[in-house]
Amino acid sequence: MAEVLIIEDDDRIRPLLVRGLRECGHTVTSAPTGMAGLQLAVDSSPDLVVLDLGLPDVDGTQVLSMLRAVSAVPVIIASARADDPSLVGALDSGADDYVVKPFTSAQLDARVRAVLRRVQSGRQRPTTLTVGGLALDLAGRRVHLDGTEVELTPREFDLLAHLAERPGEVVTKRDLLVEVWRQPWAGRTRPSTCTCRGCAASSARRQPSRAT
Repeated sequence: MAEVLIIEDDDRIRPLLVRGLRECGHTVTSAPTGMAGLQLAVDSSPDLVVLDLGLPDVDGTQVLSMLRAVSAVPVIIASARADDPSLVGALDSGADDYVVKPFTSAQLDARVRAVLRRVQSGRQRPTTLTVGGLALDLAGRRVHLDGTEVELTPREFDLLAHLAERPGEVVTKRDLLVEVWRQPWAGRTRPSTCTCRGCAASSARRQPSRAT
């Protein structure tokens, strides 16, 4: 399995995550602060880093920027809220994925394995996607619909990108729950009726009018 570094300041959460990932077969080290985590990342060269954004000494996005200056190690961000503005900054700064608290060790293990599969497969994700009048900048996390920029939350963008990468395919609610909402599936699998253009159009209608 993988060597995982957890950078988390909460003394209650950190040992639970360490124990949970070890039970899943990973080798796990941890640090309670950003600077200690950076030092461990440089010294031990882990396969993946789980990085909390709310650290006591250095903001998590700054830790990510410093880490990216010296390493391309995959990083999963742990965020308290899906709509946290700093989450967008972290994704723009090179984070590979994110999980929203509270989450279980099994859910984190699933994200770790998914990110490592993407890295190890060597598959390159396109930087842009176009579906009809919908254009997605995956690197910049920006969306335009018929030439007009649409403002989306991180989760709305992830949903739209997930659908846009699968034009013409049936996407089940299980797929969306696991891959976009990052939650376990415990129900019957049924196709989603959402389309990428429909999602973008719905979001566009919610945008406030701009004075000209």
